[in-house]
Amino acid sequence: MSRNRELISKIGLRLDGRRPDELRRIRCKMGVFSQPDGSAYIEQGLTKVLAAVYGPHQVRSRQKAQHDACIINTQFSMAVFSTNERKKRPRGDRKSTEMSMHLQQALLSVIETDLYPWSQIDVYVEVLHADGGIYPACVNAATLAVIDAGIPIKEYVCACTASLGNNEVPMLDVSHQEEILGGPTLTVAALPMSGKIVLMEMSQRFHLDHLPKVLNKALEGCKDVKAILDEAVKNHVSEIGSATGWANTTS
Repeated sequence: MSRNRELISKIGLRLDGRRPDELRRIRCKMGVFSQPDGSAYIEQGLTKVLAAVYGPHQVRSRQKAQHDACIINTQFSMAVFSTNERKKRPRGDRKSTEMSMHLQQALLSVIETDLYPWSQIDVYVEVLHADGGIYPACVNAATLAVIDAGIPIKEYVCACTASLGNNEVPMLDVSHQEEILGGPTLTVAALPMSGKIVLMEMSQRFHLDHLPKVLNKALEGCKDVKAILDEAVKNHVSEIGSATGWANTTS
């Protein structure tokens, strides 16, 4: 635990100049591709992710079809140039399969699957550059892409990471450098409006005394992310309205 003593300076700033409760800068854009039914691009710090959604459409395999709900098919992949180490298999390895399952779990918690029986929705997420918080960036990008596709959701599902700096100070939205130099990292996917937790994963064990404050910090981060995503959706709808002319109509 001595490794993370230098994560926060004496004046309360982290290695990248952020305060402990400050998110990395998030930039996002919806409708970046015309071919999919929905798409989104997001940057959280230096982590960059693309998401594309196809569907709802007819199930490819009738044996997998469900009479009362649609199937959510998710695929996570990382570009071979996304990290310093060249990946031999950008998809299909154990980590990619696990990330795909976790992403599916997050989306199943919000998509109104009962509206599309005998159907399938495909969600593809690719990491262009990895610098910590990969899963949260994928969840947040996928949420925007699903909304862009016009698929009804119960509410936003957002994700964020948190850790401890100097053995006692909760830190929000952990970068890759902080993941390496610091202690355990907690990843949380949640529904900020209802306060429900969809997924919670720890890179290592937290002391029981520290877990509640780190969890609360991650949930606060999910709420902050939700506000940013919501603003992006409003801007996107406004842009579409301006392009089609209906936003300028008056009664």
